[in-house]
Amino acid sequence: MASGSEQREQTVALLNRPTIKAEEIYTSDGSLDFKGNPALKHRTGGWRACRFILGTEFCYCLAIFGIGCNLVTYLTAVLGESNVVAARSFSTWAATCSITPLAGAIVADSYWGRYRTMVIAGSVGVAGMLMAALSAYLPLLIRNEMSNMVSAQEFILFLGLYMIAIGSGGLRPCLMSFGADQFDDGDPSECSAKGPPFFNWYIFTINCASLVSSTGIVWVQGHYGWALGLTMQVALLAAGLSVLVAASQTYRFHRTRGSPLTRVFQVIVAAIRKYNVDLPANSSLLHELPEDNHAMKGIECIEHTTDLQFFDKAAIITTSNKEADEAAVPAAHNPWRLCAVTQVEELKILVRMFPIWATIVFFYAVSAQVSSTFVEQGTSMDATVGSMRVPPASMSTFDVLTVVVLVPLYDRVFVPAARRLTGKEKGVSELQRVGIGLVMPVLALAAAAIVETERLHAATAAPLLRTKISLLWQAPQYALVGVGEVLTTVGQLDFFYSQAPVAMKTVCTALGLVAVAAGGYLNSCLLTVVQWATTTGGSPGWIPDDLNEGRLDRFFWMMAGLGCLNLMAFVTCATRYKSRKD
Repeated sequence: MASGSEQREQTVALLNRPTIKAEEIYTSDGSLDFKGNPALKHRTGGWRACRFILGTEFCYCLAIFGIGCNLVTYLTAVLGESNVVAARSFSTWAATCSITPLAGAIVADSYWGRYRTMVIAGSVGVAGMLMAALSAYLPLLIRNEMSNMVSAQEFILFLGLYMIAIGSGGLRPCLMSFGADQFDDGDPSECSAKGPPFFNWYIFTINCASLVSSTGIVWVQGHYGWALGLTMQVALLAAGLSVLVAASQTYRFHRTRGSPLTRVFQVIVAAIRKYNVDLPANSSLLHELPEDNHAMKGIECIEHTTDLQFFDKAAIITTSNKEADEAAVPAAHNPWRLCAVTQVEELKILVRMFPIWATIVFFYAVSAQVSSTFVEQGTSMDATVGSMRVPPASMSTFDVLTVVVLVPLYDRVFVPAARRLTGKEKGVSELQRVGIGLVMPVLALAAAAIVETERLHAATAAPLLRTKISLLWQAPQYALVGVGEVLTTVGQLDFFYSQAPVAMKTVCTALGLVAVAAGGYLNSCLLTVVQWATTTGGSPGWIPDDLNEGRLDRFFWMMAGLGCLNLMAFVTCATRYKSRKD
């Protein structure tokens, strides 16, 4: 490894070559190398760095999915919890894992930076995984009978699980945005490699890990014991963290720029304070910091836009409180009374993105059916395929396999073909990709409703025989959800990252993860409302314990109808959305 002096000598030598320009040697986005020097293009970033980041993501997902997909079984079979308590414990932990990334993103963007946040959070996650493994080893280590053994196991397990949630909060949003940071936005060749290729392969990696963990790791847990299975997950998470740290010299780093939430609230407070002040006719009279000001270091200036004018009031320079004098010395002004135009535009970007985010939430409400109503439907079907019995939950493999197969095809076949037709580098825009993806949940729910209608007809035609149709009829609905994930999930990640202000990249990336949690909560609310509305007067409702007495098909048709309304809302929001790059 070259020392700092050797690296400077090599850089000077490259700069002295008449055929090479300085901008061809250094990145143009202000990124730094591990030692804090301007990043050299030929030594840092790009796919050489992303391979390690994707490797870390693969190990992380193997470990997390391995414990998540079989946690309910561990709680019921080993710790003796009831089905209801186990399901509630799992749902609470899973929701926490979906919410903590927002906190981790704020910490990363505000204080520690993405890399440090990942290393610290990853270390906490490894320690949490060790605690979870210890809960399985406890009966083996303590041979004497203990009346409170299960209580001790539960305490250690849940302490470990919520430490894992903290680790997940730092790793999930930062791995994705840190990987995207490795491509120079000022270099067209690198920029085109970031979106959508990087996000495609990111989702591909996640689904490959999901497939391996839901089969291989779960098999080890079931056949060789939980102690060995959880120990493997400790080793996997530790290996992923080691891979991340080992490649530190190849990464590109970006400076932190203060709390993004503070910047947002400063604009809101300053605008409210000036709610009765009229905007100047000339927008150039609004306050903006010069690009050479230290407060703008590493921050991209954003041009003023004419919509959402209320927030522009935060940048009005008034004379009543001497802000005109303070504006001449930018470091002296109170940011809670006077904000720069760039800071105001950052908030406007978030406000514009919110309706898009809200419509994407419904997609994840449908995705939640994969592990809930789709499985319940499968339990009432014939699970025998040839001489094998297929667990209904295993049908989600069709979802994962669809993603694994389609991501390379999308990247290698569809994008080049679409590029020739549209002339766009990405083939289609991020919002077009998301919009097409939002059609898939409607089709998946319609397919599920048709299957349920046929299942009910077969079961009720001969009540005594209880005829069942094959579980394989569910394959299309799972596959359609997988197609939706390839389009919507990757598209929204690319959209949020590309549209996000520089100071809020990780936070905006985390919005995609928060959408998963919001979709889960929305699904729970819809199920609760349907259960309440359809069980009045002693009726068994649409989704009773015995589905042959219910009308699950009506629930699927209702969700498909809501999906159509959601799609229309998305199209309306997308057509009105003002891209920051337009």
